[in-house]
Amino acid sequence: MSFVESEERIALRKAVGDLARAYGHEYYVKVARSGGHTSDLWNEAGRLGYLGVSVPEEYGGGGAGIGDLAAVCEEFCAAGTPMLLMVVSPAICATVIARYGTDEQKRSWLPRFATGEVRMSFAITEPDAGSNSHRLKTTARRDGADWILNGRKVFISGVDEADAVLVVGRTEDAKTGKLKPALFIVPTGTPGFEYKQIDMDLVSADKQFGLFLDDVRLPAEALVGSEDAALAQLFAGLNPERIMGASFSIGIARYALDKGVAYAKERSVWGAPIGTHQGIAHPLAQVKIELELAKLMTQKAAALYDSGDDFGAGEAANMAKYAGAEVAIKAVDQAIQTHGGNGMASEYGLGTLLGAVRVGRIAPVSREMVLNFVAQHSLGLPKSY
Repeated sequence: MSFVESEERIALRKAVGDLARAYGHEYYVKVARSGGHTSDLWNEAGRLGYLGVSVPEEYGGGGAGIGDLAAVCEEFCAAGTPMLLMVVSPAICATVIARYGTDEQKRSWLPRFATGEVRMSFAITEPDAGSNSHRLKTTARRDGADWILNGRKVFISGVDEADAVLVVGRTEDAKTGKLKPALFIVPTGTPGFEYKQIDMDLVSADKQFGLFLDDVRLPAEALVGSEDAALAQLFAGLNPERIMGASFSIGIARYALDKGVAYAKERSVWGAPIGTHQGIAHPLAQVKIELELAKLMTQKAAALYDSGDDFGAGEAANMAKYAGAEVAIKAVDQAIQTHGGNGMASEYGLGTLLGAVRVGRIAPVSREMVLNFVAQHSLGLPKSY
């Protein structure tokens, strides 16, 4: 095991960072406040191959692992241009299709994931299920060769930008009669598929939506892979989601920490830069330590996932996601405190992050459910839910 990233990944980070900084946080905030999208940045990143680094080479991608895609996501966030759809489209959807999709699904979707031409949302969360995916009510039934999908989803990211949504539903097991999870690719223009934006108190270019599926008729080929492998397919997407979520938080933490440190060096009060005072320096140093620890756990989770150890990756990915969210909250809070009143001024680009970093504690899995997972699976304690 090496704790030093490869020269290729270091070069990838630099190239992505250069691109993202050319747009910058001001671009992101302007787009977000106007209700727009980061399409210009997304499209350029796609043309340069950054969004498709983990798509198999045979389909036009970079053939790398989730660790490289996570590095791309982190660098965008560290430059102040976070794109939440990266966590969903190339990480969850492309990964699931690459691992479990039919040959036709791979040929149809993966080349366009590789170039960023296609965007796909991921829909699992439901109003009445919360964190309990065993209570999903979205169901699919056969009608001849077709599937009929009915249900409702909530807090689904980027549907207005997406060409399709990878929907987690449930089908009836022919042998047992019990419902089991299944994944369906639903083009956003399909009759019976509707979505409505959820108003959020967040300054974000990525919007949240509620989905309404009313007798949505899908062809047989909309089912991803095998009907009997759906649970494995689901976790093939959830582990990358947590790894990318951790990288998303870590990147924002880096952005905030860099802003805080720069201000502590420049701002002079009582004849010396405020960074000379331990009351300012020590909290920033603590953020740096916790940031590096979160980054190491994220790299471990990615390495385990890329090696094929899904269960080991699950433990590490949950821990990484937890650590990343916690340090992002601390980094933004301390950067704002370091700036004093300027921390809330739009000019300094920190105030808008207050709500954004809290999302990491809630989604894609809550802080409390991560602790439940670690208590049960890592510590062997009785299941508490």
